[in-house]
Amino acid sequence: MCYKKTSIAMSKHKKIKWLIYTVLVGLIPILLRLLIHWVTKEGLVKSVSTSDFISFGLVLHISNINEIEHLMTSDQSWKTIQNGLSITFIAFYSMLFGLTLVSENTTMLIEEQTLQYCTMTLALISLLISCSVYDRISYNKIWN
Repeated sequence: MCYKKTSIAMSKHKKIKWLIYTVLVGLIPILLRLLIHWVTKEGLVKSVSTSDFISFGLVLHISNINEIEHLMTSDQSWKTIQNGLSITFIAFYSMLFGLTLVSENTTMLIEEQTLQYCTMTLALISLLISCSVYDRISYNKIWN
C-alpha cells in the first residue's frame, strides 16, 4: 500500500514537471508577446500571433512523441495511435505555418483572423490531447 501512495505522489510530481517543462515552456512565446504588447505603445506589437500558437502546439506534440517513445507498455497499438495523432498534428501545424508565411506578404489570399482562430483551437485541442497522454503515461507507471 505504501508503494502505491509513493507512486501516486511521484506521479503528481511528474505532472507538475510536465506542466512546467512542457506547457509553460511552450507558452513562453505567447506570454512574452502579451507582456511586450502590454509594455509598449498601443499598436506596436500585436497581442496575439498565429505563429506563437503553432510553436505551442509543436512543443506539446513533440513532447508527446518523446514520452510515448520511452514508455514501456504492452499496449503497442495505443502508442502507435498516439504517435500517429501527434505526427498528424505536426503536419497540420506545418501547413498552418506555411499559410502564416504566405499571409505576411499577401493579405488578400488568406483570412488572418480565421487562420488565427483555427490555430488557437488546434492548440487547445493539442493541450487536451497532451494532458490525456500524460495522464495515461502516469497511470501506466503507477500500476506497472
